[in-house]
Amino acid sequence: MAAIATTLHAAQAAALGSPRHYEDNPATRDRPLVKWIVLTISLLFFICFLVLPLATVFIEALKKGWDVYLEAILDDDAFSAIELTLIAAVIAVPLNLVFGVAAAWAIAKFDFRGKHLLITFIDLPFSVSPVVAGLVYVLMFGSNGWIGPWLSDHDIRIVFAVPGIVLATIFVTFPFIARELIPLMQAQGKDEEEAAVVLGASGWQTFWYVTLPNIRWGLIYGVVLCNARAMGEFGAVSVVSGHIRGVTNTMPLQIEILYNEYQFSAAFAVASLLALLALVTLVLKTFIEWRAALAARTTHQE
Repeated sequence: MAAIATTLHAAQAAALGSPRHYEDNPATRDRPLVKWIVLTISLLFFICFLVLPLATVFIEALKKGWDVYLEAILDDDAFSAIELTLIAAVIAVPLNLVFGVAAAWAIAKFDFRGKHLLITFIDLPFSVSPVVAGLVYVLMFGSNGWIGPWLSDHDIRIVFAVPGIVLATIFVTFPFIARELIPLMQAQGKDEEEAAVVLGASGWQTFWYVTLPNIRWGLIYGVVLCNARAMGEFGAVSVVSGHIRGVTNTMPLQIEILYNEYQFSAAFAVASLLALLALVTLVLKTFIEWRAALAARTTHQE
């Protein structure tokens, strides 16, 4: 199994190409003036549209001191919003992980009718507005929805409750892992899995010892992106939540409510916490990209 996995790593590194090849390519040798102009424009955009707004959030959050900041974070409604945001992400991400791996495996390794239709459906949340997705769940599970009366008769609440928030979060986030894995697994092909089966490996052994080691960085990358999207979702969750304080408000909804009530310090405090989670996600994303590139270079050198 180790030999099979090593072979696949070498093939992937060869497909990526050697970094030295790009360094020696004359097409990349621009004039110094062009290089500095491009770098300056990129840096200005980065500062104006990313760094300054993000710094403003933290400055406004701490403007009135740490006492006010901690009071806003530890408020019962804010704490409930933080807890609900984490619950939705903890449920949605593992489910999307299972779906993403299964869908990518089916699309990349098998030929079947409806493959392109399945890919289209996977991309659907990218093209459908999150607000529309929330309205779909209201239409299905609301009190006047298709199965709303039956749910009411059995005392089951989905819309304006935690299950609706989880469903909306799953809908808007489920393409991320699948879409990260599909091109990666298609590029790798299925020769290694077929060789493992010929050598007597079971389906689980093939996945665990051959497929998973070669997609692990792409898988982790997709999970990080999925988690970031789940924590920051606003549109779909806003429609199905009902904006019930301390019950169905996630962090983005809590920020909106506080801002509309002119509680700017509290709003920026919660926003800074959400931004901090986003920064942690960015650090993880950068680390994963670095490890993936390092693994590819190491495999190529071997």
